[in-house]
Amino acid sequence: MDNRAGEMEVFVTAAELKSFSAAGRRLNLSPSAVSKLVTRIEDRLGTRLLVRTTRSLLLTPEGEVYLARAQRILAEIAETEQMVANGGRATPRGLLRINATVGFGERYILPLAGEFLALHPEVRLDISLTDGVIDLIEERTDIAIRVGPMRDSTLKARKLMESYRITVATPDYLALHGAPRTPDELIHHNCITFSFGRNPREWLFRDPLSRTTYTRPAPGNVQASSGSIARNLCLTGLGIARIGRFDVEPFIEKGALVEVLADYNPHEPEQVHAVFAGHDHLAARIRAFIDFLAAKM
Repeated sequence: MDNRAGEMEVFVTAAELKSFSAAGRRLNLSPSAVSKLVTRIEDRLGTRLLVRTTRSLLLTPEGEVYLARAQRILAEIAETEQMVANGGRATPRGLLRINATVGFGERYILPLAGEFLALHPEVRLDISLTDGVIDLIEERTDIAIRVGPMRDSTLKARKLMESYRITVATPDYLALHGAPRTPDELIHHNCITFSFGRNPREWLFRDPLSRTTYTRPAPGNVQASSGSIARNLCLTGLGIARIGRFDVEPFIEKGALVEVLADYNPHEPEQVHAVFAGHDHLAARIRAFIDFLAAKM
C-alpha cells in the first residue's frame, strides 16, 4: 500500500533532527529503516534530497523544497483530522512563521505577539523582520506583511490597513536649519531619500488650495534601502525624510521627530497586506493570526 504521508513524516523527522539514528529513536524505527524510506522517496523523485555525512544530514536545494511542502502537508493532515474530531472546529497550533518589514513589525507585530499567544497558547511564533521581499516557499514562511502594491499574483492577500508617508525631521535639525514652509524650500535642505522607486529624488506634494499634486526635487547626500534605515538616519539629525507613517508615529508621539509640510501632504494611500500561499484549506494558525491582526488594525 502506498503510504506517502508516512514516508513524508520519516523524511521530515530525519531532516529536522539531521540524523537517521535520532529520527529512528523518535519514530521507533531502526536507523537503517529510516535510511531506506528516505532512499525510496529519492528514487521515486529521481533526485537527492539529503546529503549523508559522517556527522549529520544536509538538505540539498531539492530537499529544502520537499521539506517545506512536506511539513505543510503533514500539518494540514493533522489539522483536518483534529477539525473533524472536534466537530468542524480546528484549534490553532504549531509553528507559525511570520515575516514583516522592520517598521511594521516593530510598530504592530512585536507588541501584539504576547496577546496573540495568550489567546492561542498552542501556537509557537517564529518572527523575522526584514525590509526585503522574501520568497514564502523558499523561506518556509506562513505569512508575510507587505507594504505597497502587490506584485506576486500567485499569493493570496488580505488587506490589513492603509497608511501614507509623512515628511519628518528632528527638532534639533529644524532648530539649526529652519523648517521648510513650502516644498520649494527643500532645495535648501538635506533630504534622506530611498535608493529605489521610479523617481527616488523627487517627492510628491499636493497644493493645499488647488488640491493639485506635483513633485519637487529632494536633494541630499544619503539614500536608504528601507524605511527603518531612513528613519534611523533621520533620528540622528542628518536631514529631512519622507517615510511611512507607522514607521515614525511612535517617535512623533515622543517628540523625537516633528512632521513638516503637513499641509502639502498628498496622503497617497499605501496599502498593507498579509500575504500567504494559496491553499484550499488554510491552516487554523494562519487564519487565526490574520484575523487577529486585521481586527487590531
